[in-house]
Amino acid sequence: MSLKVIIVGGGIGGTAAALALTRAGCDVRIFEQAQIKSEVGAGIQISPNATRLLQRYGLGEALKPLAVRPQAIEARRWDNGAILMREELGAAVETAYGAPYYHFHRGDLLSVLSDALPRGVLQTAQCCVSVTETDDGVRAQFEDGSFVDGDLLVGADGIHSTVRRVLFGDERPRFSANVAYRGLAPAERLNHLGLPHNATIWMGPGGHFVHYFVSGGRYVNFVAVHEQANWERESWTDRGTVDDARRRYAGWHPQIHAILGAVDETFKWALFDRAPLEKWSAGRITLLGDACHPMLPYMAQGAAQAIEDGATLAACLAGVSRSDVAAALQRYEILRKPRTASIQGAARGNAITFHLPDGPEQRERDTAMGASTGLSPSRAALFGFDAEALDRPPSGAS
Repeated sequence: MSLKVIIVGGGIGGTAAALALTRAGCDVRIFEQAQIKSEVGAGIQISPNATRLLQRYGLGEALKPLAVRPQAIEARRWDNGAILMREELGAAVETAYGAPYYHFHRGDLLSVLSDALPRGVLQTAQCCVSVTETDDGVRAQFEDGSFVDGDLLVGADGIHSTVRRVLFGDERPRFSANVAYRGLAPAERLNHLGLPHNATIWMGPGGHFVHYFVSGGRYVNFVAVHEQANWERESWTDRGTVDDARRRYAGWHPQIHAILGAVDETFKWALFDRAPLEKWSAGRITLLGDACHPMLPYMAQGAAQAIEDGATLAACLAGVSRSDVAAALQRYEILRKPRTASIQGAARGNAITFHLPDGPEQRERDTAMGASTGLSPSRAALFGFDAEALDRPPSGAS
């Protein structure tokens, strides 16, 4: 008999996990609190360690027209645009790792994932308020008084996870002292810049600015991060203003101001993460994605790691009997925790590296980056990782 899996949360991690678990023979239901699941207009980078999984799920052709395949990652100096580093992506990455590096609009990716689910798997307007283990399984209780029973439950409900709070207590996420402006500019407004199809990061004192194409090249997505001592809210959907963003980046390269000038609206996003959790699982209940390892975006791995989580979880549960569910969840946790903790730490380190003030440390960073050309060999542990291969020792990102 198929395992009945309850997934709380219908974002990218939850829907990708549902596809993986369905392939593994599980009977899956996703419960999403939003009436209609959507993503705030923002870009997302998905590297080969995740795109190879999406291709295995049969999504390759559906993703192609919505994706942009960047040719390189370029780091530039904040004021004069001098190239500090160029790392090849495009065909070089696909040849080396057997899968592409893609840029997406988050909503485009989520739509493809959701559309691929079997009919009836995703149920919206279901706000989970409690989860419990029963004598022979698990139960999720919802705000409207209804409940659903299953053999195991996966909390894929984000950084403010109800499932994590029920299992391990209500510990607030930590503010990184970084705030981002996010926005989308119609690409035709920026034709005069001749922007290449790269991921470009401008590094400067106390901040950085990232931009790349999404939605098949129809929009340019930007993320403008600056340091800020305090933030009282945890939402990335607070509205900002273009004028405020321009002031924050006064003196930065004219190309940055051209992109900001092409945007109709911006959102302010306070960046939070958590220290790695000691445990992800309790009995027949476990966590996935931002619910257990929220990351700062400076490794571009948050969604990719959630997709990996789902693949490893499904591999651990394939062919497992109900009596062995708890052991399978422990195996999943053991396999995933070292890697996600390593990437969390690397992302925090990049927050410092990207924002160095001009001076000796900045010059040392620039010299080191300038020595890197072509396809970076350091990416092998990140991009070459196969989350469905369980015959490996637990390891980090590198």
